[in-house]
Amino acid sequence: MPENAAEVTAAGIARLAGVGRAAVSNWRRRHADFPKPVGGTETSPSFALGEVERWLRDQGKLAEVPLRERVWRDLAGDPSGAADALIRTGCVLLLAQERPREWLELAAASDTRLAQLLPAALEDVLTPGFSEPGGSEWSESAVHTPTTRELLPSLPLLRSAAELAAEVGARQAFEFLLGRYLDVNPRQYTPTPPEAAELMTALALPTEESAAAGPTVLDPACGTGTLLRAVPHPAVVYAQESAPELAALTGLRLALHTDAEVRARVGDSLRADAFPRLAVDAVVCHPPFNERNWGHDELAYDPRWEYGFPARTESELAWVQHALARLRPGGSAVLLMPPAAASRRSGRRVRADLLRRGALRAVVALPAGAAPPYGIPLHLWVLRRPDGEARTAPELLFVDTAGLSPGDGGGRDKLDWTAVHTAVLDAWEPFDQQGTTEERPGVSRTVPVLELLDDDVDLTPARHLPPPAAGGGMAELAGVRERLADTLRRTRELTPLVTPAPAPARTGEPAGPARGLATSVGELARAGALVLRTGGTGTVPAGTAAGLLATTAPVPVLTEHDVMAGRAPSGTLPEAPHGTEAEEPVLIEEGDVLVPVLGGGRTVLVADATTAGAALGRHLQLLRPDPSALDPWFLAGFLRGTANNRRASSYASTATRLDVRRLQLPRLPLADQRRYGEHFRALAVFEDALRLAGRLGEQLVQGLYDGLTDGSVPPG
Repeated sequence: MPENAAEVTAAGIARLAGVGRAAVSNWRRRHADFPKPVGGTETSPSFALGEVERWLRDQGKLAEVPLRERVWRDLAGDPSGAADALIRTGCVLLLAQERPREWLELAAASDTRLAQLLPAALEDVLTPGFSEPGGSEWSESAVHTPTTRELLPSLPLLRSAAELAAEVGARQAFEFLLGRYLDVNPRQYTPTPPEAAELMTALALPTEESAAAGPTVLDPACGTGTLLRAVPHPAVVYAQESAPELAALTGLRLALHTDAEVRARVGDSLRADAFPRLAVDAVVCHPPFNERNWGHDELAYDPRWEYGFPARTESELAWVQHALARLRPGGSAVLLMPPAAASRRSGRRVRADLLRRGALRAVVALPAGAAPPYGIPLHLWVLRRPDGEARTAPELLFVDTAGLSPGDGGGRDKLDWTAVHTAVLDAWEPFDQQGTTEERPGVSRTVPVLELLDDDVDLTPARHLPPPAAGGGMAELAGVRERLADTLRRTRELTPLVTPAPAPARTGEPAGPARGLATSVGELARAGALVLRTGGTGTVPAGTAAGLLATTAPVPVLTEHDVMAGRAPSGTLPEAPHGTEAEEPVLIEEGDVLVPVLGGGRTVLVADATTAGAALGRHLQLLRPDPSALDPWFLAGFLRGTANNRRASSYASTATRLDVRRLQLPRLPLADQRRYGEHFRALAVFEDALRLAGRLGEQLVQGLYDGLTDGSVPPG
């Protein structure tokens, strides 16, 4: 729910007080006088902002509302709407950045006088910055000069925004407000991750060319301008977007970010091209996918369809040809494409002509999670407008980085973008310069165009790349087999003996420690015998690479998938929302007992040296026993009991959820606990060996299947 001037969510309270959201939840539980919700939902309530500020001040948790929060509060509560208020704020920030002395003189006037003088000052900045010299009328620009009537209600916001700019810089102030606006409207916009934008601009513009020449670049579906913002040292950037507020915000964002000339226009680039006679050095674009109503009927005779008229279902191929039409001869374009565009039969004729004429240079498959929609492994198409020179034996470069995906459903937060960039550019740069590149099985290969011009013209990279050597080759397969044999021998040695328990003293009396008194995890926590912590907290500062703290080494995150698979921490900390402080994660210590709360509770992990220091991930709970009262292996072993988990599980939803506080274990002296703990530790070692044997067996079997089918392993 967007926060407005009257209400604030729990996340907003955390930002006001400079704490994590977990602290706000604790305040609500522990303080009876904490303000009651006035709106929102049961899972995401909202609170009266005035009551919250008073409570925070009374508790000594807030001396004054931070300036950035006051600016955002004023912007979100502006009567004209957050988008219009943000555009007007961007205009004033641009004035403060370009002409700081003039802004200070204007700001010294009264509100009425400032509202009268400001439009003329803004027009002096906006007109030369956004209009086409000697060309289009000023009204065609996406960024319009606000009037006195529009400015007057927003003057407190504009003054406080300029004050924030004086502290952090105009560019940073606008980025904070834009980021917060996008955060509270996530379903309205499709952002392009900055890592994908950097890769696309690197493919479209070689570093030496962009630095020396000052390229002209177009994004015909610019969204929030992330792609154009990633272009290094442009001379002119052209942006078009069908949503008027996005076009204006992009224009202002780029003007604040770069010294280049900015031309931002409103309109659908396919139906109403704002730059019909443009010829730029490069085009970068993340077009809308799977549009049926892209203008198929009215654009049948458009001169842009130089490579064939796209079918109604092939809107992406229309964007490809639009990009080529706006390039100078020899100019490059990089488009983010859905994988279906490489293989749909309805587009095979256009794809074939792109190949025949040398316009399509490379198809790069990205890992799933690289860009929205995050569940699909998207492609990058690298194109070049033919310059009329004859080409001999043209080839197409295929690159597949899907193997760099975590492969366990971890999603975008786990992508190794450095590895993706390296794999793609290591293949592209020699191909771009020499027309060929070294073949890397399973990763990259060049294929003669003639081999691709069949009935399907299928350009999916995985279908044209030779598979990696089976299991790394015969030598590695032999090594896997030897490791498997050693592991199986070890599992035989570790297989626990099963001996019958002693008969109970009386008939019907249970054997073993269950005869004694039992206690729950919740009671132990209240008594101080253990500390109970919940995972999923922790962020890194906004704008830093995923998982990298500003001044320290990366902090890995132990996920619930890691615990269930028995592997090392593989997750990364997410970025904090724009403009908020990074939140400290729960760090694991050696001897902690880690319990997944979803899936039935059949897995419990005792942290060792390989896990210590990692952050605790979502859907995990940490039990830190007092070593003078509880043995961790004793605790972990009894938490895994089937009957114990059944009593503590909830089945109210489609997933089984474990209430860790209700798990029970017997009251035993520490010496007896350690005796049980040694047995549980031995079972854990045996379980790890079984798990390793399973992985090695799967690797050996698949390697032999691959080797026998590709000929690298002979029968027998």
